Amino acid sequence: MVLNFLFVGIGAAFGGMTRYGISIWMKNKWKTNFPFATFIINLSGSFLLGLLVSSELATLWQLLLGTGFMGGYTTFSTFKVECTELYLQKKAKILTAYISLSYVLGISFAALGFFVGSL
Repeated sequence: MVLNFLFVGIGAAFGGMTRYGISIWMKNKWKTNFPFATFIINLSGSFLLGLLVSSELATLWQLLLGTGFMGGYTTFSTFKVECTELYLQKKAKILTAYISLSYVLGISFAALGFFVGSL
């Protein structure tokens, strides 16, 4: 049980650091009102988690990579805050695109991950 928590914690630390690095890099590279960093992170995370869940990895690897890394890497709370900020800034078109694309493509990428993982 302790080993499980350790693997989740290690994965979460590396996932969070990866998300932070990608987010800083993307925000410096592309100055835009659309929150591309969170969008790309969550889409890639959806694909990778679908891939992991459909694989036959051992439990400790699932905990390290799936629960830990992907839990630290993807960010549902940041997505919600960014949506709220777009709403408060009255950027309805960007907000609508962000929500629609995030959900439709997120589910699609997760399904693609499942498909690729089951090959």
